Order: sequence, then structure tokens, then C-alpha cells
Amino acid sequence: MPHDQPAAAPGPAPADASDHDPAETPFLGLLATGAAAEEYERPVLRARAGGAAAARLAALERAKLLALRVRTELEDRRRREAELSALYATAHDLAGLRDLDAVLRAIVRRARSLLGTEVAYLTLNDPAAGDTYMRVTDGSVSARFQQLRLAMGEGLGGLVAQTARPYVTDSYFHDERFRHTRTIDSGVRDEGLVAILGVPLLLGSGVIGVLFAADRRERVFEPGQVALLAAHAAHAAVAIDTANLLAETRKTLTELEAANEIIRDRSAVIERASGVHDRLTELVLRGGGVQDVADAVAEVLDGEVEFTEPGRAPAAALDRSRADGHAVRDGADWVAAVRAGGEVLGALVLRGHPALDPVDQRTLERAAMVTSLLLLARRTAGEAEQRVRGELLDDLLDAAARDPRLLRERAARVGADLDAPHVVLAARMSGARIADGDGPPRPDGTDRRRLWSAASHLAATRHGLAAVRDGGAVLLLPLDPDGDPAHTAREIAARLGTALHVSVTVGASAPVAAPAARPAAVADAYAEARRCREALCALGRVGQGAAAADFGFLGLLLADTRDVDGFVRRTLGAVADYDARRGTELLRTLGAYFACGMSPARTKDELHVHVNTVAQRLERVGRLLGPDWQTPARALELQLALRLHQLSAAVARETEE
Repeated sequence: MPHDQPAAAPGPAPADASDHDPAETPFLGLLATGAAAEEYERPVLRARAGGAAAARLAALERAKLLALRVRTELEDRRRREAELSALYATAHDLAGLRDLDAVLRAIVRRARSLLGTEVAYLTLNDPAAGDTYMRVTDGSVSARFQQLRLAMGEGLGGLVAQTARPYVTDSYFHDERFRHTRTIDSGVRDEGLVAILGVPLLLGSGVIGVLFAADRRERVFEPGQVALLAAHAAHAAVAIDTANLLAETRKTLTELEAANEIIRDRSAVIERASGVHDRLTELVLRGGGVQDVADAVAEVLDGEVEFTEPGRAPAAALDRSRADGHAVRDGADWVAAVRAGGEVLGALVLRGHPALDPVDQRTLERAAMVTSLLLLARRTAGEAEQRVRGELLDDLLDAAARDPRLLRERAARVGADLDAPHVVLAARMSGARIADGDGPPRPDGTDRRRLWSAASHLAATRHGLAAVRDGGAVLLLPLDPDGDPAHTAREIAARLGTALHVSVTVGASAPVAAPAARPAAVADAYAEARRCREALCALGRVGQGAAAADFGFLGLLLADTRDVDGFVRRTLGAVADYDARRGTELLRTLGAYFACGMSPARTKDELHVHVNTVAQRLERVGRLLGPDWQTPARALELQLALRLHQLSAAVARETEE
């Protein structure tokens, strides 16, 4: 209302049409238009100024917080997508360059662009001089800084090169983790740098240089930015090595021009190397797979090429290839380690080629590098989806008050239907590997990550969810309406054990009808699944899967539902059905038999029948229950079921009376 107009007479606030709209409506429009965060306050302020009821204001506040959370998540996703797009664009740009100087300039330029810093630069090691020197800068204004040479181990770059790990400093001159020298500090001071991030350029197991991004003011580099620059450095190291390889090839061609005979002998090999380089580059750019790389190299080298997992490759040859960064001979085969930094992802094995010239050997090594890039890209995408599935399951387990509608929407993005029946499974690796494994579990968490990866893969293929919890993995998998949780537990234990080459114990819960509608039921089901898993371990049944129903009367203690009737039915159902059909008294005879200390003679006195009648009835019981019905464990379950049956019958009679 304008200030120069008289105030309206007091009275009841007019009804606002927006009071009848859902509280989320104004915020959905803001989300759709990508409005700034401060715009989300306006609907609440307008409602408050319009005299909206307290309930309406509270609903708007809740909707505002929810919308801001969704906005934050969308922004994070856009940022991650932009980072991945930038990395793929970097790979595309670097793949098209052949000159080393052009490659280095492109690397530094893209590093500065990716992190939005004022300066980026790259140093390379000089093995001949035993030091490192500034190779390329972007955004630098100081001549002294651009001409720096420093001994190994000095400055922030020396720390990165020495440890082969990224390091970041928010304030260079106040950071005492690395060795300051007058030469380096003078150059950094001339350039005016304050915050510096350095990541190693790794080739094989060695550091060939360091890539830096820096600002002239204090700045905190987030972990995601560190990981982004490290991923860029991995591409850069491959590009530098590729450019060096091409330079070596050109030099070889120049030397071969002196002898026509040598040219004729080697030209086909060189052309083949160039062709496979272009072909592998094309495979990367069009999103080819590992098998495509193996097929391409097999065609070029005229042999059989296979990608193998680390545990299935020749161990000694794989270790030698990983150590020196080259393909190595293994009998009549050649093995090239597929690695990323210090991690071995597998191996390319060329079979039946005992004699391999250096260019073909280098071709196999290039193919191994391309394979590692493809595997890393696939892992990045897979880990992103695994995180989404894990976060959703964590919310189901930890936050029972989650909005069912939002849970359904999040589940739909990963192909899960939380309105269908599900079963919760608790899985944990045992303390020893099965026979064809490769040693006991490692204490550094590697096995736990492998369990999570395998569980996430199973969850993705079955349209379920998986997360890490309590030293193991938890899965939420769809279950057919007539499905058996115990069967699912045994199947998952077998599949995880096969995938990981280690015994995996799995406990299952009773079915959860609709997790989205009752999120609290998921946490209760997880507790039941854990009890079943721990019971398996306590009973020495490591590496198996089971649900509460598999434990007989112990299942009554493990299950949340305390299904007494189900236990009685599973234990005595065959005998009770026979009595109902034939009008016999097998249940009564069985109860008397146990009450008389399992003595037929005393039982016939209790029932006032002949001892042969008792024997015939017990023989029939044995046919119905199985030959082991009198073993101590089975007899205990039968006696407990008989007592519960008698108690239920007595309660039923009292109710009728």
C-alpha cells in the first residue's frame, strides 16, 4: 500500500487465493527459473505481509527450506556435470595435439580455466641436471618467477614431487610443511602468489613434474577442486607421454630416412603405430569400451588380446609391468599393466606373440593407458550412481520422517520402486578368503570398498539400493509378493562370495511392504537382518545366507514380528494336518511321548493304549517330520512348538468361553 494512501479500516484479513494453493507452488516456479537464493524469501514475506495464518506461514517455511535444499543439490549436480564435461573436453583437446609445447600450453591454460585461478603453471623434472624448472606459465607477470629453477625437494612443488600426492596451501609464506628457500620465496613474492595448489604429473610410478593453480589472495581449495585438478593432471601426463612418443617416432623416422632398406622394413610398423594411435583416440572420443580397445589392438598386432582383472593376470609379470611402466614378456605372451597412479586396474595380455618389436610393444602400452582412461571414466560414472543410491538408503535408515513423495522421486531417478515389497539384507565379509582367493582381507579398507562396489553393482542390476554401514554392506532389494527372503539371502551371499573370492555372510529381514510409505520400517528390518547375520556367524555358518525363519525357535528371538503361529506351523504343520484329515491323535501322542521322557512304555500308560499303538503313531510322526525328529536340537524345537500350540489352543478356548 503506498505511503500517501489512508490505511484501511481494521477488520478480518481478506482471503488470499494463494492460501488455498500448496505451499510448494511458488517455490517450484523459482526452481524452474533458476532464481537466486534470496528470491526464496519473497513468498514467505508476501504471505506474512498479507496476514496469512500461522499454519500457512509454517508450511511456506518448510517448503522454502526444502526448495533451497533441492536448489543446492541441483547446483551441485550441475557443477559436477560441468566438471566432467570439462574433463572430457580436455581429453578431446589434448588428443588432437601432437606438438609437446602446444600440449603443455593447453594443459596449463585448461587448468587455470577449470579452477578459475589467476595463475597456473607447470614444472618438469630435469633428470640430467638433477633439478626441476618452470616449463610453462599462464597468467604470470614476473620474469623471475617464469625462470625459476630449483633443487629437488624444495618448496611446495618439491613436497608434491617427493610424496606423489597433491598439496594445497592457503597462505604460502605461513606454511611450514615444506622447505622455503630464498630463491623460490623471492619468485613467489614477485608474482604475488598466496594460495597455491599443486598436483603431481604421474607417469607409471614416477613423478615427471607438477601442475599448479594459484591465486594472489588467500583461498580455500575444496576437495572437489583438488580432485578435479588431479584428474586433469592424469590426462595431462598421458598427453605429455603421447607427445613425447610422437616426437620419438618422428626422430626415428628421420634417422630411418638414411637407409631405404630400413625404411622399407619399418614403414609398415610406423604406419601401424600411427593408425592404432588414431584409432584408440577415436575410441576414447566416441565412448568405446574396454573390449573395443582389445579388439582394435588385436587387429593391429595380428594376435589375441584380452583384458583381465588384477587377480586373474599373471602376478609376477603384472608386478614387473607396473614397476617399470612397460609391457613385459611372460613366456609366449606379453603383459601390459593397466594402472591409474598406484592402483592396478587389470592387464592387457597379448597371447602367442613371443617376438614383439619395440613399436608394437609401445602400441600395447598405449592401449593399456587408453584402457585405464576408459575404466576411470566408467568408475567415475558408476561411483556417482553408487553414491546416489547409498545416500537414498542412508536417508531411509536414518531419517524416518522423510517425505514419501521425495523418496519416490529420488528412487525413480535410479530406477527403484519404493512402493513395491522389498527385503533388507545385511552383508559382511568373513575373516578368511575362499580357496581361489588371493590372501586374507587387507586391513586398509580395500576389501570393504570391494564389498560396497560389488553390493552396489548387484543393487543396480536388481533396481535396488546399497550402502556401507557398520563395517559391512546393507542392500534394499525388490522382492516378489511370493518371494522368500531366505532364498534371496542365500543367493546374494553366493553371488557376493563369487565376485569377491571371499566368504560373505548375509542376513535377511522379513519383507518390507512399501519402504517409501513407511521409512521407519526399513531401519527395523535392517536391525533384524543384522541379528540374523550375527546369528549365522555365532552358529559357525559363515559364508551363508538366512532369514529368521531358517533358525527355528531362535527365529522368534531374531525377528521383529515374533511370528509364533508361523513357527508352530513350520514345525508341526505336517502332523497337525494329518490329524485334521484322518482324525488321529498324533499331536497328543507326540506331546505325551516328550512329557514321559521319550519312553514308549510310560507313554502307553499315559494314553491308556497298547505300546504297539504308541510305536505305530511315532513311526507315522517320523514319516511326517523326517528321520531326524528325535535328535536333541530337533526335539527341542518340537517340544517348544507343542507348548506354544497348547498355549494358543488354551487361549482360543478361553476367548470362546
